[in-house]
Amino acid sequence: MGGALGHIIAIANQKGGVGKTTCAINLGGALAALGHRVLCIDLDPQGNLTVGLGVDLNSVDSGMAQVVIEPDVTLSSVIRTTRTKNLDVAPTTIELSSAEVELMTAIGREMALKDKLTSDVIDRYSHILIDCPPTLGLLTLNALVAADGVIIPVQTQYYALKGVAALLKIIKTVQTRLNPRLQVLGLLPTFYDSRTILGRDMLDSLKDLGDHQVFRTVIRQSVKIGEAPTAGVPITTYDARSDAAKSFMDLAKEVANAH
Repeated sequence: MGGALGHIIAIANQKGGVGKTTCAINLGGALAALGHRVLCIDLDPQGNLTVGLGVDLNSVDSGMAQVVIEPDVTLSSVIRTTRTKNLDVAPTTIELSSAEVELMTAIGREMALKDKLTSDVIDRYSHILIDCPPTLGLLTLNALVAADGVIIPVQTQYYALKGVAALLKIIKTVQTRLNPRLQVLGLLPTFYDSRTILGRDMLDSLKDLGDHQVFRTVIRQSVKIGEAPTAGVPITTYDARSDAAKSFMDLAKEVANAH
């Protein structure tokens, strides 16, 4: 099981609106553009990653809700190709909310996703990205137990750092008790606006946050990033020459070279 370091990457932060889904879609697209085979797993009941990769939610009969709950539904049975070459998606719908509730009483409940990440799926992809919901609940825990690495998108704003400490604490517990190979690949500064002093200060305080590396790539505010999901493709497909696409290509290189 497993493979290279950072082979399975959870993208996590319990704060909403920090750019987790944007990061999952566009890092996936950028890695695919570099020639890697990538699977994006949508573990957020809101299904924004699924929609952002061009899947109609009404067409999803079987998705991640069934994968984590039903013993006989395999992960590979729900995977779909997207409009982007080398990029596949394991979609989800709002049903994943009730699946999480059902998991509460299941034995080995924090292993549900890991158990379904069988070698037939793992060996097919060079990177598997898991988009987590904006909570520190059981779905995020499942992602952390299944992953080799975690990327934490952090808004360069004042309150953003407070939440990171809680997440890092949970990651430490997971490392100690459930998944010793889990590593924090880095904090990813998002929604960065270099014109504000606050943005620059925040970037400095992120770097002072302790042992965790901060990615060199910074994801700036951009209109284009907001438009791409409505077209159902990553920014690297939507507008490959945009600054945002270049940022995600840089991030993809950092991730691919982290092994």
